[in-house]
Amino acid sequence: MEFDLLRSPVEEQVDAVVPAMPQPVKRWERIWHFLTCSENVHFFLFLLGPWLAFLMVEILNKNDPFTALNATQVTLNMLWYYAIFWLMRLLTGRHLSAAFFGSALCFLIGLLNHYVLSFRGRIIFPCDVLGFQAAVNVAANYDYTPTKPVLIASAILVLYALILLLAKLHFPLKGRRKLHWAPTTVSLVSIALYAYVFLFTALLPSIGIYAQQWKTQANGFLLNFMTALRYSFVSAPEGYSSQEAQRIAAEYPAREGAEGIMPENLIIIMNEAFADLEASFPTLELSSDPLEFYHSMAENTIKGMVVSPVTGGGTANAEFEALTGASLAFLPTNTVAYQLYLYDGVPSIVSEAAGLGYKTIAFHPYLSSGWNRTSVYPWMGFETQYYEEDVVNRKNIRQYVSDSCDYEQLYRWTEESEEPTFIFNVTMQNHSGYTQGWTNLERSVEVVGQEKGVKSATTQFFSLMRESDQAIEELINHYSACNENTMIVFFGDHQPSLGNDFYEELYGKSLDARTTQEVLQQYETPFFIWANYDIPEAEGVRISCNYLSTLTRHAANLPLSGFDVLISEMMEKLPVATTVGFVSADGTVYERSDDLPEDLRALYENYRYMCYNYLFDKGNHPESFFSPSA
Repeated sequence: MEFDLLRSPVEEQVDAVVPAMPQPVKRWERIWHFLTCSENVHFFLFLLGPWLAFLMVEILNKNDPFTALNATQVTLNMLWYYAIFWLMRLLTGRHLSAAFFGSALCFLIGLLNHYVLSFRGRIIFPCDVLGFQAAVNVAANYDYTPTKPVLIASAILVLYALILLLAKLHFPLKGRRKLHWAPTTVSLVSIALYAYVFLFTALLPSIGIYAQQWKTQANGFLLNFMTALRYSFVSAPEGYSSQEAQRIAAEYPAREGAEGIMPENLIIIMNEAFADLEASFPTLELSSDPLEFYHSMAENTIKGMVVSPVTGGGTANAEFEALTGASLAFLPTNTVAYQLYLYDGVPSIVSEAAGLGYKTIAFHPYLSSGWNRTSVYPWMGFETQYYEEDVVNRKNIRQYVSDSCDYEQLYRWTEESEEPTFIFNVTMQNHSGYTQGWTNLERSVEVVGQEKGVKSATTQFFSLMRESDQAIEELINHYSACNENTMIVFFGDHQPSLGNDFYEELYGKSLDARTTQEVLQQYETPFFIWANYDIPEAEGVRISCNYLSTLTRHAANLPLSGFDVLISEMMEKLPVATTVGFVSADGTVYERSDDLPEDLRALYENYRYMCYNYLFDKGNHPESFFSPSA
């Protein structure tokens, strides 16, 4: 026997029993073999695809997914991307093919969304799918010169495609790789289950995910599209049927307009954040009355308060109620009807005015991208729409077009028009926030008891109200001298966002401790209907915003649809019916519809059924119920 002089007999025996440990080189060889195995190369590149698709789409979405989205939003986006790629895998039978077609499909969708975002200022929503043909019709009118995001996303797609091609050449696999029935079944069931939980359960509201309506990129494109789709599903009220809608419609036949003057100019102004907080909150004391002219209006004037469906923001929902007569109370929380529920040809006071021969104009002296207006306005019947780029001789207060300058545009259009003119105007001067500079704005109204300058936001807001009041005086003086019969309907869209501390100080309690009656105080804004000819006068009128178009039809002697006749009865018996509460004609406040007396509850159910029919069962609209001239 030979012995190694450097090793003991015991060590020799151990070596004989225990296999030698693999050398580091051999470990890396096995890892390299694993990584370069054709099956695994294809699989790893496939797994990379959804992430690159997400990156491409968000670059095209003008979004930075690394800073703009939180972990929950990224996770929910990626689950949808992986579902798309896995379905591609099941269809093609190959990882590389699925990766290429999945990424190409996502790129094309992202590219389409990019141009919609560029041209219309917001991303694609489910309602756009229904209007695809209309989009195709006008597509040739736009400039499609590739932008920087398009070039970057294209480079990512091309690079990924080249990598997939090289993998196919250097790591070939023969034939399709069929999946066994068990993993295929499990994967399809998992995708279906996720889709069900996402679309049909309370998962999204429970984790605070809602369809973003203003900065529409905020969820990431795919998540926001699917979230909007989820909130597009609105169940019919219990007991609703198209037959029941027909029965209700038969009880409320349309009516001709009352005898009297039908104005040549009918102007509806929704003034941004216009509020009479001293009237809503008697504990508030200001250094002077910011709405002195408005408070003096009496002759040929109907005035009071509208109770908005929103407070502090959500302009488009107040606009929706005021123009359609439908209520936001039946729609899912935190949704915007303009984005999700309207459709081409939707009946409104606008379409009715157009049917009566009015030239119909919409005007908002700010971005055209807000709230899907560029689509909704034509659907409602507006022939023309104008935005900030159309303002002549622009004058700002702070950074927004002033009310006075805004109204000068109205003067021009009514003077130029040779036909009756209907204008809907959304102002911008008073938009939050109220800690901006004081450009062209005097510090004119302070809150009594506040140390001067301590709460500049409230000072700025009430100073803006004075500017609005002076602009109203100019507006009324201008049309008082007009030789055309003119009616002006004016209301605030919502109260300002001045912070919970401010409102808790007004209430003298926590906002959570308020009664329904006290909550309604924060939702009311002033309104008036004025004409430069004789109309019945009224003060102290209090209605919810969804009644405003019907009240306007009465005041202007326009025909009433069956829907208006139903709303007229609601306005008489239940003058406030909102998302936050109800007030009956005798002043009784109710928190929920279930609390209403039986007769009012039955009336409200009729209204609820017809609102559902109006938005979601348009194929079964009772004839002429929503459009008296139909």
